[in-house]
Formats: sequence, C-alpha cells, structure tokens
Amino acid sequence: MKSSHGRGRLLLGLLLIGLLGACTQATIEVEGERPPASFALEPASTGLLAEIAEGITAGHGEEASGFRILDSSHSGLYWRLALIDSATTSLEIQTYLWYPDASGRLLLERVVAAARRGVRVRLILDDLLLQGQDQLIANLQAQDNIEFRIFNPWSQRDSLLDRAGEMIAELERLNTRMHDKLLIADGRAAVIGGRNVGDHYFGLNEIYNFHDTDLLGIGHIGVQANAMFDKFWNSDWVVSAGNLSTAPDPEVAYEQWQDLVARNVTSPVLEAFPRRVKDWSGELRREAKDLRIGRSKLVYDETATEQISQNVLSQIFNFFSLAQRELLIMNAYVIPSEKVITFMQELTDRGVKTRLLTNSLASHDVPAVNSHYEPWRDDFLEAGIDLYELRSDPAIAATVVDVAPVQAEFTGLHSKTAVVDRRYVFIGSMNFDPRSARINTEMGAFVDSPALAEDMAAIIERDMAPENAWRVQLDAEGELYWQNSEETVTRQPARNGMQRVMNLLMKLGPEDQY
Repeated sequence: MKSSHGRGRLLLGLLLIGLLGACTQATIEVEGERPPASFALEPASTGLLAEIAEGITAGHGEEASGFRILDSSHSGLYWRLALIDSATTSLEIQTYLWYPDASGRLLLERVVAAARRGVRVRLILDDLLLQGQDQLIANLQAQDNIEFRIFNPWSQRDSLLDRAGEMIAELERLNTRMHDKLLIADGRAAVIGGRNVGDHYFGLNEIYNFHDTDLLGIGHIGVQANAMFDKFWNSDWVVSAGNLSTAPDPEVAYEQWQDLVARNVTSPVLEAFPRRVKDWSGELRREAKDLRIGRSKLVYDETATEQISQNVLSQIFNFFSLAQRELLIMNAYVIPSEKVITFMQELTDRGVKTRLLTNSLASHDVPAVNSHYEPWRDDFLEAGIDLYELRSDPAIAATVVDVAPVQAEFTGLHSKTAVVDRRYVFIGSMNFDPRSARINTEMGAFVDSPALAEDMAAIIERDMAPENAWRVQLDAEGELYWQNSEETVTRQPARNGMQRVMNLLMKLGPEDQY
C-alpha cells in the first residue's frame, strides 16, 4: 500500500484499520449488569472432608478445627491438589496471581475436572495478571458448574498500552488490588496464607523460589472462609466474566483443554506430584490424626461499595499486644513507621522478647521494598528487636523450598506469619508495608492452639538459624553488621552489583506505594 498509493490513501487506510480495531477491541463492562447475589452451599454432609470435619466437631466442639502448617513448597501444592480432588459439592478459590506455568496449569486441570464431576466451582481472581487471557476465562465461564469473577478489572483488555492509559486515568481505583489467597473445599476445609498460584510459590521455578507459609484447616474454619468468600463474591468490586466482550469458543476450548492435559503429563518439573485426579482417602485420614486442634478467627479487609474497609493491620497489632513474654514475626515485606517502632519499644519495655525475620537485599524480589526498609534497621535494633534477614542461599532451599528436580538460583521469603507466647498463631497474606496497610485487600487467620504455635515457632526459629539467615546487629560504634554461619560483613548482603544499583534507584520511588 505504501508504494502504490498517496499519502491521503495511506491515512484513510490507517483510519480504517483503527476503526476496525476499535470495533473488535476486547472489553469488559465494569459497570454492567451484575448477577443476583449468590452464596456458598451448606457444608457437605458426605465425603471424606465432611467425615474428618465431623470427627473434629464430635471430639472438640462446633467451633473447633484441625490445623496443619504447610511449610514446604511441596506441601503447599500437594495439599491443594488433595482438597480439590476430594471436593464433592463445592470449591471456592480466591487469589491474587494465577500464573500460566506448570503448577498453574496442573491446578487448573484439577479444578476443571472437579467441575466436570459435578462440583460447583467459584473463582475470584485479581485482574493484574489476566491481560491476554480473556478467551480462556470466557471458555471457563461457559463450562458447566464454573463461575468466574474478576476483582477490579481494567475495562480495556487487549494490550498493556491500553492498560497503562486506563491506569493513569483511573489510578485511584485500579491501584487497589486483591491480595487475598484462599481455597475452600466442600465448606469443610480451607487453605489460607501467602502462596499465589505459580511455580515460584511451589518450588518449581529454576531462577528463584519463595519460602512461603500456608495454613491447612479442616472443620469450622471452612464455614468462616465461605462467609468471607461470599462477601467478595457479591461485592461491587467484583465483575462477572459474563461481562467480557469475548465470547466462548468451543473449538478453542477443546484445543486449550487438550494442550493443558498434554503439557501436564509431560512436564518434567511436576514429577513429585500426582498428575491425575486420585483418591486421597489414605493420605487425608492419616493426616487427620496429626492435625493440631484449635479455634480460629478469620480477619479480612471488607469490600465496601466506594472503598476498601481496611481492618487487618489494626487487628494484627491488637494480636501482637496480647504478648506477655515472646513475639516471633516472619514477614517478607517490611516498611515500618515511627508508630510501629514506638509500639515495638513498648513491647520491649514490658518484657516481651521480639524477634523479626524478613528478607535481605540478597533474597529480595522487590528491591523497592528493601530501599524503604533499609533506613529502619537500626531503629528496630534500638527498640530491642532481634533482627534477622533471610539468606539467598539458605540451607532450607534444598529441603523446604525447592522441589526436585528443580534447584533454583536463589531463595526469597514470602511468608506472613507470627506467634504470640507459644499459644496464638497468625498466618495470612498481610505484609507489613504501606500497600498492604492502606491500598490492597488482605486477610489471615488467628488460631488459638498451643500445639500449632509450637510448630510455627519451631519453623521460624529454624529459619532464623545462621545457616538460613543473617543476624543483623549494631557494633560498639553503632554501625550495622550482618553475621551468618560462614561470615560477618559490614555491608548489606546482595547477590550482585545490579541489586545494589536498583536498591539506590528505588529510593526515589514513593514509599507509600510499596
């Protein structure tokens, strides 16, 4: 066209292309018609999960649940598969990120298999990673027994450039993301914690993997989790996938399914996991004997019509205030404030021993957080806090973080958990940074269970050991130094020079956005 037509014809051609693109541009009706309110089914009365939950109720009361900490990456994926495969009536999944990688594909296949055997599936995903996935989402929405909803979506679906423009125009709305992670099976069992759906969280990425923590609960916590899920499901912040302009395509859906199954069967990194739906009766019944009995309270930021009602941070600090002797904290992303430091000093003054484990620069995947955490190290130490930072090469990488055959280049921390006085436990999605406190939605579970608390405390203390973490201290001149089992250094540990450069550059960014 360029060689045979004049400028006017070229402009006309470009205009027509633009108009055709506009006519076919993928969108979602953010303010479109909403489905009528719908709610969780009653907890299943039959099936393996009902059997275990009813046994806990019979032995310990209506409000009791049995708990297990999912410490290893392998356990995080393994027990999610167990709950999905064991569901008989309902499955709810709410998550921030769902990557289209090996673990993401495996979990998706199992979710679709559950729907095909008659389980009602409800999915809520944040829109952050869904760009380019509308055809898949529309096909899932068209599948019998699956309903798909999107938290706070971009209305323009086609390109990152469109998204960027919409982000600028609607920054206040689109800056709010759903950071919660929740899986519920049969209204009887739930997994709550820090893990998104993706290989980094399940020990299967060859570049880096996260050390993360989830809580598996069977019993009353299933009812509590369904109540939370329903609040989001019926919220104005959530939009049905039925509002997508992209129509389901049965032929494409068939091809997507065949590709999904084939890739799961042949994926070399999935060899440690069952690749097909299986009967988990033996594993779950054995696991039930070792569950830690306790009572839980689920806390979450609520999706009010105009803005998010931020509840979680204040409740976490109320939880910390219960401490009389000891507070153990493991949190991946920490940017405190003067108010937080004062609070920690007050704990120290009344005799509470507080230990905190977070990321080092070397283990960080978000250098901007380290940039704004860095100036607070000496404040923590002067407030009497024992401060630890995860090594990028911890000993637990081989036994807890990576899943064979994978051996990642480095390890990062992603856990958000705490223990008070070896009795109370918190496990959730809440980071100790401004974004979690004031922008995103967060959630977590408080559990009163001395046995579970001892388990969690042992994990945190293991992770603070010098083969896994740097101890950060002040010398006699008030200068920082880092010590582990092999060496002592006077400069914050980093994997390479580029990390140090990025750490400096990110100091220029707004602290309140991280």
